[in-house]
Amino acid sequence: MTRKYFGTDGVRGTVGSSPMTPDFVLRLGYAAGKVLSGRGKNPAVLIGKDTRISGYMFESALEAGFSAAGVDVHMCGPIPTPAVAYLTRALRLTAGVVISASHNPYPDNGIKIFSGDGFKLPDETEVAIEAEMDRPMGCNQAADLGKVWRVDDAGGRYIEFCKSTFPSDLDLKGLRIVVDCAHGAAYHVAPHVFHELGADVASIGVKPDGMNINEKSGATSPSVLQQNVLTEKAEFGIALDGDGDRVVIVDGAGRLYDGDQLLYAIAAHRARKRKVSGIAGTQMTNLAFEKAVQKLGIAFGRAKVGDRYVLELMREKGWELGGENSGHLICLDKHTTGDGIVSALQVLHAVRESGRSLAKLTAELVMYPQVLVNVQVPRGFKWEKHEGIKKAQTDAERELNGRGRVLLRPSGTEPVLRVMVEGEPREAIESAANSIASAVRRAAAG
Repeated sequence: MTRKYFGTDGVRGTVGSSPMTPDFVLRLGYAAGKVLSGRGKNPAVLIGKDTRISGYMFESALEAGFSAAGVDVHMCGPIPTPAVAYLTRALRLTAGVVISASHNPYPDNGIKIFSGDGFKLPDETEVAIEAEMDRPMGCNQAADLGKVWRVDDAGGRYIEFCKSTFPSDLDLKGLRIVVDCAHGAAYHVAPHVFHELGADVASIGVKPDGMNINEKSGATSPSVLQQNVLTEKAEFGIALDGDGDRVVIVDGAGRLYDGDQLLYAIAAHRARKRKVSGIAGTQMTNLAFEKAVQKLGIAFGRAKVGDRYVLELMREKGWELGGENSGHLICLDKHTTGDGIVSALQVLHAVRESGRSLAKLTAELVMYPQVLVNVQVPRGFKWEKHEGIKKAQTDAERELNGRGRVLLRPSGTEPVLRVMVEGEPREAIESAANSIASAVRRAAAG
C-alpha cells in the first residue's frame, strides 16, 4: 500500500513546509475523524504533545478537525508518546494522537496516531485516512460537533502506570540517579517515577522553552549526562529523547550503554529465570548482540529499521522483547509501544534483583565496532540507482572480506542516507564507511 503522507513513524516534517502546516493538520484531523467515526459509536480521541513551540498551533488544528468530524477530544498537553498509548487504552478511547518529532530538533514536528488498543495505526487505516484527505473537507452541524475536555490528571496516571511495571517487592532506595529529560515531554513525569520508587534523583533537561527540546541533551546527546553522573557521584544516569520513547543509560563510571546493551541486560536477566522465546532487532542491531542472545538459547530476528517494523515482527512471532540500538526498546509484557521510562525500569529491575552491576550484566556482550555516517541527500534520493555508490559498497565489502557488514539505508525522518559499517578492525570499517560516504556525496551533488 502506497502512502503519500504517512511514513514509518507517522507524518513528519519541518514546520511551515508541507506537510507540517496548520491547514494540512486541520484536514488530517478531520479525515482521521471521519475514518474513525465509521468504526464505532461515540468516537473519542486523546491528544498529547511534546514541548515544541509549534505544538500549540497543531494541537488547536487537530482539535478543530476532529471536532468538525464529530469526534470528542481529550487534551493532555505535554506528555510522553507512550503515555498517550497507555491512556488511550486505559480510557477506552477510539484513538490517541501524538504531536511530536521525537528526537529531531525543534523546527520539526509530526503527527502519529495510536489505535484504541495502544498500538500504532495499521497501514490500511493510514491509507483510508489519506484517501479521505483527497475529498473536500466539510463540517458537521452544530448539534453533531465533537466536544473537548482537558485531562487534568494525565501525568499522574502515567506515573502510576510506569511504577506498576516495576516489581512491588523491589525499590530504588540507596541509588542516586541523574535523569535527563531532553527538555521534552517527560520533563514533569520521569523524575517523579524514579523518585517515588525510592531513588535520590537529580534532574536535568527539565526546563523546556519551546525551542530547546533535544538541544545538547537527552538520549541523542548523552555526553552532558555522562558528565553530570560523574559530578553528582551517581550510580546511574538515564537519558530520554524529546517524546520519551527511547532511552540510553550511563553507569557510575560514566560508561554509556546503548539500546543493544540495555536490551541484552533485560533479556539475559529474564533468561536466567525463565525461557525467553525470541528477540526482534533491526538491520542496525550489532552482530555481537545476535550472537550473544543466541548463546543464551534465544531466537533472534531482524526487522527493517523503525519501531513499527520491530513491533510487527514481535507480534508475528509471539515474542515479548525487541528494540533498536538507538534506545527504542519494546517490552510487550509491560506496554504496547516503546517506552523510555518503562525500559529503564526493566534494566534497573535486572540490576536490583540480580545484585549485579550493569557492566557485569552485559559482560558477555562484546560489541563489534560500528561506524555510522549520516550523509545529507535531497529528499527522495534513490541511492540504489547510482553505480558509483554501489561500486563503493561492493569494494568495501570486498576489503572487509567477511570480517564485517555494510548497510545503507535512508532515514525515515530526515533527508539523510545512513552509511553503517560494522566489524573489525576499526581502521578498516572507518575507511570503508568514509569511502562509501564520499561516493554518496558525489552522487547527491551531481
